[in-house]
Amino acid sequence: MILYFSGTGNSAYAAQRIGAAIGDTVVDLFEKIKGSDYSQLHSGSPWVIVTPTYAWRIPRIVQNWLEHTNLTGSRDIYFVMTCGDSFGNANKYLQKLCKVKALHYMGCMEVIMPENYIAMYSAPQQAEALGIIRKADSVIDHAADLIKGKKDFPDPVVTLRGKIRSSLENTAFYPIFVHAKQFYSTDACISCGKCVGVCSLSNVKLEAGKPVWGNHCTHCMACICHCPSEAIEYGKHSKGEPRYLCEKVVQNQTE
Repeated sequence: MILYFSGTGNSAYAAQRIGAAIGDTVVDLFEKIKGSDYSQLHSGSPWVIVTPTYAWRIPRIVQNWLEHTNLTGSRDIYFVMTCGDSFGNANKYLQKLCKVKALHYMGCMEVIMPENYIAMYSAPQQAEALGIIRKADSVIDHAADLIKGKKDFPDPVVTLRGKIRSSLENTAFYPIFVHAKQFYSTDACISCGKCVGVCSLSNVKLEAGKPVWGNHCTHCMACICHCPSEAIEYGKHSKGEPRYLCEKVVQNQTE
């Protein structure tokens, strides 16, 4: 069974592509995480967790869900992590998680996808994003082949920089940067409520027709990137920056 979490579609794309290749069930964890649903899941085939990389490890909301959910059946588990540059030393922390869960760790595959973290970086334009996705296809397909053959993923090359990023920088990143204080809506807001619906932590509400953010943000960028009128900004950094949705890039591709 393939379980995925995705804010702007990169991990959804990878999960669905793997699911189609190996003929396995694909489950979106959005509602489970949003509803704190930790009910038991069963799979006769290896577990495959597809998730974005947050500060060079899996998102804490995904980690929390996995820690509290009983996965029965197969004891083999793979991880596929989409990222803008690297997943650092995420491998180390996933191994620890699997040991606690009594799961057989089959490895983690790094898949470079278009950058979506526009709170700090810049998302690529359409043509560049499509090129990145097309390069990622071969990596995703390779992961699918290994999963289908029940073979371990290759060990990643971990640099000293990667180790520091996944340890010290990850630890500092959440308390310093992961908050919703800089999100706001402009006069372009049409009060559609899309931002409310796509928030996995129910952290966005409409007040007087405008979005207001609470204190439980995970920085998935779903609200800002899904806004149909691009009326949401994050401080000064997002102004003029392209919004990124994987589905939109793929659908709008030209032959």
